[in-house]
Amino acid sequence: MGHVFAEIELSNPKQQNLEPIKVKALADTGALMLCIPEHIAVQLNLETESTREVSVADGRSMKVPYVGPIKVGFGKRICFVGALVLGDEVLLGAVPMEDMDLIINPSRRELTVDPASPNIPHARVKRLTTVRSAQTV
Repeated sequence: MGHVFAEIELSNPKQQNLEPIKVKALADTGALMLCIPEHIAVQLNLETESTREVSVADGRSMKVPYVGPIKVGFGKRICFVGALVLGDEVLLGAVPMEDMDLIINPSRRELTVDPASPNIPHARVKRLTTVRSAQTV
């Protein structure tokens, strides 16, 4: 299929005085998280929430900063996620893509909104039912 890149907008919702950053992101359904280079985290003045251990493609494990929250925008869609700080390019994983209801079109090699829900993001959820406790008579 090849690589699929998309222009997304990243911003810090805690500091709205900072300008959003438009970046070219690699869309990867094989990755879960949003990953950003350190210079993006610095520009957006994102707070380090914790440290996460990750496994990289060559099998090594490493500890990386987890920052957030970060607002991600694609077209008219947005989501709020945390991001792992590593690498030299922005990687858009499955979690933010699912949250914004985006799909990868392999034949066009592009990221797009799900045509089944073009106006607002759709999410599949299960309704929780409450279990009534047994009452004694």
